Amino acid sequence: MRVSVTRKNIKFMPDSSRVVARFFMNGDERTITMVNRILAMTKSQVSRTLEQTLREFANRHRNISRVFHRHFSNIHPVIEHMGINHGELTNEQKMLIGAYCTMEYSIESAAFFNPSIIEDFDQSYLEEGEKRVIISFRATGEGHISSIVFRRGILDRNNDLHMMKVGDQVDMAEITHKKLYDKQRFIKKLKEMQIPEKYSSTIMVDLPDKFEYYILINSVNKLLNDDTISAERRMALKEMTWLIDSFYDVEFHQDADITERVIFPISEAENRGIEDARFVRFTEDDNTEKIYATYTAYNGHTILPKLLSTKDFYTFRIMPLHGSGAMNKNLALFPKKIKGKYAMLARIDGVNNYLMYSERSTLWNDPIIIQEPKFPWEFTQIGNCGSPLLTEEGWLIISHGVGPMRRYCIGASLFDLDDPSKEIGRLEEPLITPLENEREGYVPNVVYSCGSIIHNNSLILPYALSDYSSTYAVINMTDLLNELKK
Repeated sequence: MRVSVTRKNIKFMPDSSRVVARFFMNGDERTITMVNRILAMTKSQVSRTLEQTLREFANRHRNISRVFHRHFSNIHPVIEHMGINHGELTNEQKMLIGAYCTMEYSIESAAFFNPSIIEDFDQSYLEEGEKRVIISFRATGEGHISSIVFRRGILDRNNDLHMMKVGDQVDMAEITHKKLYDKQRFIKKLKEMQIPEKYSSTIMVDLPDKFEYYILINSVNKLLNDDTISAERRMALKEMTWLIDSFYDVEFHQDADITERVIFPISEAENRGIEDARFVRFTEDDNTEKIYATYTAYNGHTILPKLLSTKDFYTFRIMPLHGSGAMNKNLALFPKKIKGKYAMLARIDGVNNYLMYSERSTLWNDPIIIQEPKFPWEFTQIGNCGSPLLTEEGWLIISHGVGPMRRYCIGASLFDLDDPSKEIGRLEEPLITPLENEREGYVPNVVYSCGSIIHNNSLILPYALSDYSSTYAVINMTDLLNELKK
């Protein structure tokens, strides 16, 4: 028997008005020409041009002058190469140069999809049957660059979702890098990324057991300045910098509403996108809680699985995942430890579902296969649609399957609580298949989710429509579990 699904009449759509102010540099030579032209302007010309720019863009960005100063600082090496003393430039000259090194980027113009939903920490001032939730989305703009954005809403007793007003501006976070890195862990990750040791050893051998970010960056840059090195070695050296840039913290300003915060690709390891974040509210052994999310970093060449964590959605720590199981896409963390260890779902071979355990949240080895494609709608591949959900009957895992014509459908399975390698049951038919009005989009015939919750004895399942927009559905938990236990 097919489980009944109620699709809710709400759509989350791309919005081209959501813009961020990105750093823009059009090469050293053209930047030098631009700076010289600005320095040739009179003081009144500089003031008038800057004033016009602020008048047109200050209402579109929070503290745009701070952005201009930051982007000016990004070209300090070029300024120094020109023999210009920073101290001799006026504040308005610095801001105007920074303005020319800035561009707007519409983060949601192309797609708003692959949602993940969690319970908000704040559940105050709600009526019975209500729950405050945070939904993350994969927002995609020009060039298919993806980032993470958030929306907040309240589910009522009828499982209708009431969304909070979206803020007027978009705030990019301040970035800080870790101060010290562990040499041996770094070397292991280089091997996992298949970076040839003959290229990395010349740098790593001279580093201390704990090294600072800029020591490695400076060592790599010195070698990259040598025009005689091979293309293969140059790529290996660049991948080393991509890896170290993958460790960082981001922090948002306290006056930025959660709908105004965007985790935009920052490091070289993810400069082509932050993809498919799977958020989970994790309960530690001491009953404290933290938010984790696994996501895929992509730079156009390499996929790097990463983990972010936060306790307040203002400050996020971002780290790459290590180990033989930290590969490919589709990693999803369990919401609590199992027998004292972290547990993770994965799809390391691109086809089957795997399970891993670890003492550390960032180190994953020894994956074991727990599911293979079984039914025609999932013969091509099977994978998770977010972190497992804890029920009294077992771990509920929402999955996706790929079938004929590369059609994605969403299904469900139930696994043993104490040993989630044991499958209790799996739906023979999918919960959700693309309806006729859900088939058209950037990637046709796809429904996909990155995380669900249980509320009012119902599965609240947000999902994307053909990699373009998003909605959600509601499934009665009693009916679903009964079907899974047959």
